Amino acid sequence: MEFPLDLLTSPALWLTLVLLFTLKKGIHFVPQNRGYVIYRFGKYTKTLSSGLNFIVPFIESIEADRNLKEQTLVIPQQSAITKDNIALMIDGVLFIKVIDAAAATNNITDYKLACTQLAMTSMRNAIGSMELDDCFQNRSAINAKIQEAMQEATQPWGLIVLRFELLEIGIPPSIKEDMEKQMTAERQKRSAILTAEGVKIAAITTAEGQKQARVLDAEAAKAEQVLAAEASKEAQILEATGKAEAIRLVAFAEAAALTTIGESAATTEGQKAVALTLAQGAIEAHKAIAKQGTIVLTDGKTGDNIANTVAQAMAVSTAVNQSAARQ
Repeated sequence: MEFPLDLLTSPALWLTLVLLFTLKKGIHFVPQNRGYVIYRFGKYTKTLSSGLNFIVPFIESIEADRNLKEQTLVIPQQSAITKDNIALMIDGVLFIKVIDAAAATNNITDYKLACTQLAMTSMRNAIGSMELDDCFQNRSAINAKIQEAMQEATQPWGLIVLRFELLEIGIPPSIKEDMEKQMTAERQKRSAILTAEGVKIAAITTAEGQKQARVLDAEAAKAEQVLAAEASKEAQILEATGKAEAIRLVAFAEAAALTTIGESAATTEGQKAVALTLAQGAIEAHKAIAKQGTIVLTDGKTGDNIANTVAQAMAVSTAVNQSAARQ
């Protein structure tokens, strides 16, 4: 019993305990993204950053421990009146970050409460400067306006407002019903416009089709007439060419026949053949005259006439042969 009592009353033990307590008060390990605000005799002196830090025990003390991470503040739902006197229920979320732990401690009592109240006021101001339709169509503009207003106001507090987002915009049931009616009417209007435009486009397309059909029919008829005219022209050209060729061939044949007859007539046998042919022709002519009527007038010298005709033909043939011989 005497040993523990002696130990408790030992000055060395108490000196050791005081020394350990003093070291504990003077040595601090600051976590990452934290800031310790140090006061000396009630006055701000410095801010401890992350890592191992030393302060003067019993003279300096940690007044505040600030979180330097990005923080989220939920803005409670509240009422706001638009420019056209429509009451809305709005709420949002705010993202902030402490960049100066000393300012967040020395310049503001509760920076979270202050940011929340400031966000609510900024929301009401932003909604009050816009009409109902603009509030739904320009959410990004409302968010930017609130962020800008808060950014300027929170700079002395050592804060930075990263962004603000509206969560929900609630409208009264009567306004909601009117909006639904308006949207229904707008849909019907769009449907009627689209139907009219469809009918218009269909009519235009039909007219264009009919026009193109008539143009194509006219072009086809024109092409058909041109082809028919060209075909008729070609046919006439071919027919004329054929006739010309036939006439030419007949002429060549007759010329060849006459040449052959002429050459044959130059001989004695040819003369006899020509005389016989002419005599036969004269006899056939008299037969033909006799067939035309029952009465035939003659001078009684038919044989002499035939002989004279043959003689005349022979004289002509001889003259032709002599002319050919001179040439």
